[in-house]
Amino acid sequence: MAGDDLTPSEGAILMVLMVEAREVLNTELKAKYGLDVRKEQRDKLARLHYVSSRRSGRTVAMQLDDKGWVRMQSDFDFNARGAKALGAALTALHTHLRERVLDRSGAANLTELFARTDMRAPAGDLSARIAGTYRALADEPGAWVSLRRLRPFFADVPRAELDEALGELSDSGRANIVPESNQQTLTAADRDAALRLGGQENHLLAIGV
Repeated sequence: MAGDDLTPSEGAILMVLMVEAREVLNTELKAKYGLDVRKEQRDKLARLHYVSSRRSGRTVAMQLDDKGWVRMQSDFDFNARGAKALGAALTALHTHLRERVLDRSGAANLTELFARTDMRAPAGDLSARIAGTYRALADEPGAWVSLRRLRPFFADVPRAELDEALGELSDSGRANIVPESNQQTLTAADRDAALRLGGQENHLLAIGV
């Protein structure tokens, strides 16, 4: 995702939202961290699908979006004019979170490390990891989650391997995987993320129905 032209401030906003790992009000960010996310910053991060936001009373609620979590696995340029030491500190923290802390934590990625619900699974247990990721994404047990939202959290897993694990969950009855009933709502990303089962393209996953 190099080439997204993020400023040091925009990268820092993503860092804060990663640590919060929840929907948080802009007024709360300002009170806790002195961070006021301006409209132009929100709009840019939303266009990149790194942050989702919505109006909440007189302020705005924001959270790291699925692609934002994936972006956190890559390098940032935190070097800002007049704040070289601060930029170096953020770079060091982000680098060593990925290279040292993550390896020792048992988490597969930063999403699992910072999630407010435990997404971790025993090493090599892909089905358990899928279930944990589903629980973190679903509003409630049995709610539908699009495969478009699920797949970014498995960027480290070959697609064929993930598809096989999803198929096994479906075949065993531990998960329901179905097509989107309103095909006109599907985006190109939804279609690309689809899983072919039973001779048809499937787009939605539910566990705990």
